[in-house]
Amino acid sequence: MRTIKSPLLGLFTLLLLSAGCFAQTWSFSDPNVDYGFDLPEEKWKMTVKPTAASTKSEFVYGDRRQGLLEVRIITVPKDAALTDIINDDEQKHRQFLPGYVTGKIERFTGRMGGAIANFEFVAGGRNMAGRYYFLRSDTTVYLLKFSGEKEMLRTLRTQTDQIARTFRAKP
Repeated sequence: MRTIKSPLLGLFTLLLLSAGCFAQTWSFSDPNVDYGFDLPEEKWKMTVKPTAASTKSEFVYGDRRQGLLEVRIITVPKDAALTDIINDDEQKHRQFLPGYVTGKIERFTGRMGGAIANFEFVAGGRNMAGRYYFLRSDTTVYLLKFSGEKEMLRTLRTQTDQIARTFRAKP
């Protein structure tokens, strides 16, 4: 019986090590922005690079309909409530996104704390969804705007959470 366990244990260890080699993440950091984060898959491609004039960065998972991540920076008063910031953002969506339906707002904890606003809308005749992470650091709110086809975004939820959990403001 011992001879059976040893080869199985060795095979199991080899599988775990090889899985770690294939599950590679890469870190995003740029001298033009004061933030960074990890992307869990190589399928996330940068489509808009931040510049000295614009801190906006954008990443696409496959194509824009499958998954889009835009990172924005909002400067807010020190005493501004995060719920007010989320409500202001929601008002903009009501005006500009057809079929906009508010979803649940969740608390979020990672390297930075904040909240997640979920919503649905229609674009090009397709059911779309948004999952926005509002991560606060004093007078700065980092807004991670994930959007895509409703079912695909649901599939990517583990990745969107992982990206938000690794998000960090540079000192």
